[in-house]
Amino acid sequence: MVRFIKLMVLWLLLFGFVQANAQKKKKETKPVETTQPIEAKATVPVTDTADSLLMHFYKKYALASRWNDGQVAKDALYDMIILKPQTDSLIFDLGYFYYENRQFASATLVSQELLARNPKNQDYLQLSAASFEGLGILDRSLQNYETLYLLSNSTLTLYKIAFMQFDLKRYEESLTNVGILLSRADVETFDIGFMDTSNKQKDFPMKWAVLNLKGLILKEKGDKAGAKKIFQDIIKEVPDFQPAISNLSELNKG
Repeated sequence: MVRFIKLMVLWLLLFGFVQANAQKKKKETKPVETTQPIEAKATVPVTDTADSLLMHFYKKYALASRWNDGQVAKDALYDMIILKPQTDSLIFDLGYFYYENRQFASATLVSQELLARNPKNQDYLQLSAASFEGLGILDRSLQNYETLYLLSNSTLTLYKIAFMQFDLKRYEESLTNVGILLSRADVETFDIGFMDTSNKQKDFPMKWAVLNLKGLILKEKGDKAGAKKIFQDIIKEVPDFQPAISNLSELNKG
């Protein structure tokens, strides 16, 4: 479904480009100059050939995507980007391709190019944050998530920030964001996947994951009694929430 939507977006983009070129040609009274040298950063001149090439590479991309040939689809994206280097959506699709294929270094470089053009674009920030996370560069990833949160006020983004701050041992900041999350009405409307006591993946309301994180923070801060109570309270309400069961068991061993 995501791939179909991306193909439709590209189709509308390229169809609009060709239509605009056709209307422009109707208004021209002089032939297009073709003898001027092409600069490295120049876009392709408006010609029938350029339009045909765009459509050719789009069809190549569409076919390769339908037949699950990622390498050919990527090559077609590069071809379209060369023809339309200022079209951010094409570059974003390339970055998303790299991320999907776990080529995080390339995805990161693409995301930085896009953010240099539009530093407040939430899709670009998300791609950058996820790509840095894939590389294990958590501090840079967190910076992007924090900027994204300031723009979106998203509960899911704040959830990600709180856990990442915990991983970076920034316990006070993480605890503050845990408090904000628990005060939000939608904290019980989002489901997060965890293992249950049958060792099967199951969705649980975000509230329990956030409370479990609070218990982990208290444990790291030396408040074992507080952590133990939180884990016990979680298990009382959701007996099959394996993370809390495991954390309580580990705490009791200590």
